[in-house]
Amino acid sequence: MDFSLSKPQKEIQKAAWEFAKGEFDKELIIEWSKEQRFPETLIKKSGELGFIGIHYPEDIDGGGMGLVENVLVGEAFCRKDSTLGAALMFTGYASECILRFADKNLKTKFLPDLMNGQLISTGAFSEPGQGGDISQIRTNAVKKGDAWQINGKKALVPFGGMAGLYVVLCSTDPNTAPTHGMSLILVEAGREGASVHHLPEKLGGRLMPFADITFDQVTVPESHLIGTQGNGYQHAQSFFTENRIQIAGLALGTAQGAFDRALDYVRQREQFGKKLAQFQVTRHKLASMAAKIEAARYLTYFAAWSFDNKKLEPRFASMAKMTAARTAVEVADEAIQLLGGYGYMTEYEVEHFYRDAKQAEIFQGPPSVQKDIIADALIGKLK
Repeated sequence: MDFSLSKPQKEIQKAAWEFAKGEFDKELIIEWSKEQRFPETLIKKSGELGFIGIHYPEDIDGGGMGLVENVLVGEAFCRKDSTLGAALMFTGYASECILRFADKNLKTKFLPDLMNGQLISTGAFSEPGQGGDISQIRTNAVKKGDAWQINGKKALVPFGGMAGLYVVLCSTDPNTAPTHGMSLILVEAGREGASVHHLPEKLGGRLMPFADITFDQVTVPESHLIGTQGNGYQHAQSFFTENRIQIAGLALGTAQGAFDRALDYVRQREQFGKKLAQFQVTRHKLASMAAKIEAARYLTYFAAWSFDNKKLEPRFASMAKMTAARTAVEVADEAIQLLGGYGYMTEYEVEHFYRDAKQAEIFQGPPSVQKDIIADALIGKLK
């Protein structure tokens, strides 16, 4: 059993790391984060180099590779900077729904611009007061001739107001069971009747603003239906499974980045005439941090490999996301402790790695949700 990366994968990993080292400027990221301003020029650069759509087919300007390579890129980006890395990798959020389920016309019309960094996409799934439960949504889409008319409100939409494309989960058949009467519909930004309510500053992920989106008689062509009518809930759940592996990769890079900074600090910092790295308590902390990262790494890579080889069980995506995100939180927390007072200061970066780690743990379902998915798979249906 070979756990090593292939030569092309190592080259992708190196290219992503070199790009991040050359383009991710610490002082600018701090400034952008304070202003919650996303550097759109970097989307175009990363798109032109093939990082955004690396796991998309070549016939729509993608890289023709898989989720493993996508994870490697996200890990490298977030190792350099967790805030900017995650934001860049989320600029194509929910476009996998178009890739996996939409017809050829929608794919060829919209996906190339996403791959090239010319456009941002997002998903509008959650609704006010429902948290992560999308089984009882109220946003509806009604057929009006050869068009869909959408009414409702979506909450906590990543890049809301910035995205050019929205994948919207709607109820299209209220007379069936809720999870069998939903559909995914593509809505371009700027459609009449769509309005954005920008949300206040949040703990982490400050280069990826969230917003609530209201749809008031928003009309889109009938052809903007993604996949099969009535299968929207199933399509969304399939996307969530894939996205959890992607988030695990981002969390993995966040953990590694916090660890790198802590390791560098204790190698240089002296206390009582010795380097901090010479004290046994420090050495043991580093050993525990490194072991957690490696365990999360192999679980994440395995989940991504299973997806690429069509062998993925959703529980492994949840295991990877839960483990990698918890590792990121714990490693970043320990990094702050190792840096002491400096760990609390923005200049030393680990404080925002900690904040971003917490977002990774919450987004796409907190640990309790992942545990339910895992437990359901383990226990099965009880008689």
